Amino acid sequence: MNNINIENKTRNYILITPAKNEEKNIGLCIQSVVSQTITPNLWIIVDDGSNDNTFKIIQDAKNKHHWIKCIQLNDTIRDLTIHISEVIKKGFDFAIDHSKKHNLKYDYIAFLDADMIVHDKQFFEKLIINFEGDNHLGIASGEIQILENSNNSCLEKRRTDTVSGGEMMCRREFFNDIDNVIPLSFAWESVLRVQAILKGWKVKRFNDIQVVQTRQTGSAEGIKRGYYIKGTSAHYLNYNPLIVIAKGIRYCLKRPHYIGIAYLYGYFSSLIQRKKQIKDKSIRRYFYLTKFREIFEYNFNISNKGK
Repeated sequence: MNNINIENKTRNYILITPAKNEEKNIGLCIQSVVSQTITPNLWIIVDDGSNDNTFKIIQDAKNKHHWIKCIQLNDTIRDLTIHISEVIKKGFDFAIDHSKKHNLKYDYIAFLDADMIVHDKQFFEKLIINFEGDNHLGIASGEIQILENSNNSCLEKRRTDTVSGGEMMCRREFFNDIDNVIPLSFAWESVLRVQAILKGWKVKRFNDIQVVQTRQTGSAEGIKRGYYIKGTSAHYLNYNPLIVIAKGIRYCLKRPHYIGIAYLYGYFSSLIQRKKQIKDKSIRRYFYLTKFREIFEYNFNISNKGK
């Protein structure tokens, strides 16, 4: 990790959003970003071959705001496996090249899913302030509130040392440390988090900075399919089976109960079929050994704090 001098740093950032058939959400997402106290210098929205009005809505926004750009990809089926990391990478690479060509300054690169609504107008400003207060912070995200209906929402509980790929921000110097490459992988944001930790960067979720998501994470193809993909992703990343079994049991105790079965089936069917795993040995080792210890230590500390 490089030493960073945060004096005289600007508050410029690039934003990248993947979108597929999001006509119900993308307009609200765009309006919420436009209303931010600090808007991005550049916002790349990647339309992944939508066959509804998503692209038209993005184009209308692009015509109103010069800092919004759009990439339109060929029509494909919705795919939340490795394909989503390929979509993110295309937006990321375009953003970096565009910034170089037009001499756009930026200190941070943020990612926002199209089904997110950033009601807190200071959302990105608050994240940046936390970066400014800790020059070892490499990746940060807020807390997701799942919109259950028009009147109610619930928090998506996660550990404070993990981040959500759907609304996270990264320091530019961190990406310099990994050669400005988006990992082509299942759960690309989890791989990015591990890369940050292995490079000596801090990763943190700020529970007091909240964003609303219009559906449960990973449920765009249906909640059952989403948990099956979580299971296949766990195998791809080389999760320790003890972690998977514990998660599967916990999911089975939640409603709908079949999500635990879907998760376990995704993992163990991939294991039995010996499906390919991520090539990076350090990443595989982390998810098999280090993450097991990390989860134990995190939960043990939480239990002690409650005493």
